Amino acid sequence: MAGESVSAARDWFVREAAGAPEVLRDRAGRFVEAEQPSRDVAEQLARAATAALGAALARGGDRSAALDLLAADALVTLALKARAVERPETLAAFAASLGAGGAAIR
Repeated sequence: MAGESVSAARDWFVREAAGAPEVLRDRAGRFVEAEQPSRDVAEQLARAATAALGAALARGGDRSAALDLLAADALVTLALKARAVERPETLAAFAASLGAGGAAIR
């Protein structure tokens, strides 16, 4: 990943996901790296979560979707945590926007 904002999101992810299983960190990390750089760490993580959820849904009911679904869950959690740390006054609105975005993926 290139650029300062990309490093910020990747650094946040690496630091916060350190205790997760390696296979999950690797899969979620690929979604983070695939996203367009952003100065807003929470927004970049949220976009990565949306991509992971889309990948899971694209696999249908197949068991192979499980890892993408777990990655989406982890990335949403990290996006919410990043927003709570960076701009706590906007956390409720950010959480609502994530819910609306997830519902629109179907």
